[in-house]
Amino acid sequence: MALLKVTNVSKVFGGLKAVSDFDVAIEKGELVGLIGPNGAGKTTAFNLLTGVYEPTTGEIEFDGKSMIGLKPYQITQRGMARTFQNIRLFAELSVLDNVKIAYHFHVKYGILEAVFRMGRYHKEEAELEAKAIALLKIFKLDDKKDEIAKNLPYGEQRRLEIARALAAQPKLLLLDEPAAGMNPQETQELMKMIKWIRQEFDLTILLIEHDMSLVMNVCERIYVLEYGSIIAQGIPEEIKNNPRVIEAYLGEEVE
Repeated sequence: MALLKVTNVSKVFGGLKAVSDFDVAIEKGELVGLIGPNGAGKTTAFNLLTGVYEPTTGEIEFDGKSMIGLKPYQITQRGMARTFQNIRLFAELSVLDNVKIAYHFHVKYGILEAVFRMGRYHKEEAELEAKAIALLKIFKLDDKKDEIAKNLPYGEQRRLEIARALAAQPKLLLLDEPAAGMNPQETQELMKMIKWIRQEFDLTILLIEHDMSLVMNVCERIYVLEYGSIIAQGIPEEIKNNPRVIEAYLGEEVE
């Protein structure tokens, strides 16, 4: 059974069909890419998967259960976490607090225990902080745990956003153009990081990305979206040589 199964999903905005008959199946442990030219509907597809939008038609199943009608936070609690094309950190909070917030999806203490700081509160908060610092150390951000998130350099903000997504302890991680705004060296480092976190955290990853070299070197399978519909799928070599994909990219060389 696929970890993520999307069947005949469509989304209509005021008569405009942004996504049409969208079908995707991702097995546990896979690293899959979703590519397409600007305006193809990639981010809309991510928003459908994560509950930002509800499909007009179709079904989305994750880990054997329907996700239709669930709020984004409920989908995150079920084990699906994402990053965004435009970085969305809690800009005025510290690096450490950004990660701790994501870990709070899994706390067991109640509201009263939190308000009055009693019962399980202190023990669990100490455990969360230790976990958050350990995760920041993996991403080489532990020495900046007390800095305000917005003051980090761009590449470090990207790493922090990925670390925060991992703190939600997902089964499926969705990365929305993580290389956007990065220079070539940062992109190379990101490529290695994506491969590493998939193995280290036993993750399944779905990646949207414009940087074709990153997609071709990282992903095992690739779906291609054009005008909201899947026009091709396959291994990188097949996608690279697919005439319809080449046409969709207006003759751009896919390397």
